[in-house]
Amino acid sequence: MRLSDATVVIRPRTTWEAMDLGVLMSQQHRRLLMTSWAIVTLPLFALLSLLLWDSPSLAIFLFWWLKPAYERLPLFILSKALFGETPTLKQALWHFPTLLKPQLLASLTWRRLSLSRSFLLPVMQLEGLDGSARQQRLQVLLQRNAGAAQWLTIIGVHLETALWIGLMVLFYMLLPQQIETDWDWQSLVFGPEHQWRRLEHLTNAFYALILVVWEPIYVACGFSLYLNRRTQLEAWDIELVFRRLRQRLNNGVLGLLLAVCLLLPTLQPVWAAEPDTAPDAPSAPRLLNQPLTSQASRDSIKGLLEQAPFKNKESVTRYRFGDDPATEARDKQSGEAPQWLKTLLGWLDGQHLNALAKVIEVLLWGALLAALGWLIWRYREFFRTFVSRRPTLPKRNKRPLPQHAFGLDLSRETLPDDIAGSAEQLWLSEPRAALGLLYRGLLSHLLHEFDLTLKPADTENQVLTRIEQLQRPQLLAYSRHLTTHWQNMAYGHRVPPAHLQQELCDGWRALFDKGVAR
Repeated sequence: MRLSDATVVIRPRTTWEAMDLGVLMSQQHRRLLMTSWAIVTLPLFALLSLLLWDSPSLAIFLFWWLKPAYERLPLFILSKALFGETPTLKQALWHFPTLLKPQLLASLTWRRLSLSRSFLLPVMQLEGLDGSARQQRLQVLLQRNAGAAQWLTIIGVHLETALWIGLMVLFYMLLPQQIETDWDWQSLVFGPEHQWRRLEHLTNAFYALILVVWEPIYVACGFSLYLNRRTQLEAWDIELVFRRLRQRLNNGVLGLLLAVCLLLPTLQPVWAAEPDTAPDAPSAPRLLNQPLTSQASRDSIKGLLEQAPFKNKESVTRYRFGDDPATEARDKQSGEAPQWLKTLLGWLDGQHLNALAKVIEVLLWGALLAALGWLIWRYREFFRTFVSRRPTLPKRNKRPLPQHAFGLDLSRETLPDDIAGSAEQLWLSEPRAALGLLYRGLLSHLLHEFDLTLKPADTENQVLTRIEQLQRPQLLAYSRHLTTHWQNMAYGHRVPPAHLQQELCDGWRALFDKGVAR
């Protein structure tokens, strides 16, 4: 790798600026990246759709799960193009099978759901690290760029979803008017099952097309984050500056050698002088009488290096089985540990413990995905009905309205058309019947026009309480006035005065003949 051949400017950048560089790199080679991605992924998508024609969801899930395998091809193209060795389409496809060999199982199992996948892929593919070396390398690389790599994946998921939905909406908007009229979504959902299956495969094809455009950009952004982190750690920009300086100095090397050759005869007498006569010899008194000798300086430097921050001593207490004399003496006094315990602790140390943890993690993720898949398959009919159409609730049987209250008939057929006029004619001969007609008409209007709930056992005060809930001030005031005179007549046999009789009739007309004011 020659940094001087890089096609981009090597310098430290912020994380978002580095991802912007990845977008520009993908745009520069978009034709090669998109074409190679389409040639690799679209035939596989078509094969999965044909083999799993009756399970479109499983087909698109498998296609999505294999994304880490496809992403190795764009990374290979970008890594070659970075140093001016852009491969052809044929060369890229020829190298693709060899790119799948290293650590493919790990990429498709416990590393599949890693949010930093695009940032960590170059460590495996370009550096070829695995095991403890890979873990140590990742600890260094992820110190500052882990958050940006995770946000890149999160934003990518939302962008994929938005583009997928947008492409489906665009397809529906571009349908001709006649087809759009005949093609009803509800008829597809509740129609024959093969029509709905074709629609699912069509939406799956839209997702495969979205990945042709977006996935190379995603890989390029992760690769640019990786390059930016290595630039910061290894000072690539400073190394390039020194290389340019060396190239400039190379032009004057011949002149410098010629000058040295001319000056050598003049310097020869000085070199030939005796050590005792040389004024700057190490045995001169000026150097021997220095207050700081060479040994003292070495001791001082060694003492500084033994202190912080050059060396941080830390006492760690742990169990140890081996040839430690101190532990052997304690074991003889307190009893030696069993051999099986030593073997187990020794096996769980280091890489074996990491491998066991990874196996447990894979099993847990597999159990979770299997449970989710079983739930979706078990209740697929319910989800289809729930998503496609809102279930219609059964109509509640309307309870019949009561026709009698307080011994009064509240049906509209028994009431005259002009209640106020009929009450005025009854005041002189039958005042009780006139007042009862007004009160019965009030209850009938509340029951039929205002849907007020009335029960046969309600009292007058309970009816007034329900009228307050209607929040109609004029209706409430008139109802209270009429109820007071009705109670005086029904229970006290007190006839209202003549002016109040006319006032009750006029109030009835103002409310129910012209509409109730709010």
